Amino acid sequence: MNAPVNIREEQPGDRATVHRINREAFGQDAEADLVDRLRANGKATLSLVAEQDDRIVGHILFSPVTIESAAGTITLLGLAPMAVLPPHQKQGIGTVLVERALALLKAAGHRGVVVLGHPGYYPRFGFIPASTFGIRCGYDAPDEAFMALELTPDALKGCSGLAKFQPEFAGV
Repeated sequence: MNAPVNIREEQPGDRATVHRINREAFGQDAEADLVDRLRANGKATLSLVAEQDDRIVGHILFSPVTIESAAGTITLLGLAPMAVLPPHQKQGIGTVLVERALALLKAAGHRGVVVLGHPGYYPRFGFIPASTFGIRCGYDAPDEAFMALELTPDALKGCSGLAKFQPEFAGV
């Protein structure tokens, strides 16, 4: 990392910048529009930004994901999206965002997180294939790309079932 990174909660004045970061990081509007829809519908459980040199250069968002299991409906959090401006990628900013967010979610008592993401990236944080817990993705995705993380030991024991993301994810 070139300069220190400050991680903080997203503020209302950050919205346009967060939209631009997601659009530029993903090269399309789908993820940026998703963030706007989740936020507008009150489904952003945690939304953090990364600042470097007093500029927002990264963003991460978590929203509820339900697991319909034999034991009933269990709520976890879904990590999506996570974005860093292209000139700032591969400098550890995404790592700092994920680590800080997971620490905050654990401290808040959340039981676990799922992510549909790059299987070469997320295991460094402890994510393993969600199928290990018997959790299936509601989308057509390779097994190794749909991962889960227990925030406390055995928190996902007995959580087997179908993971359903919020309806705002449709079309992304």
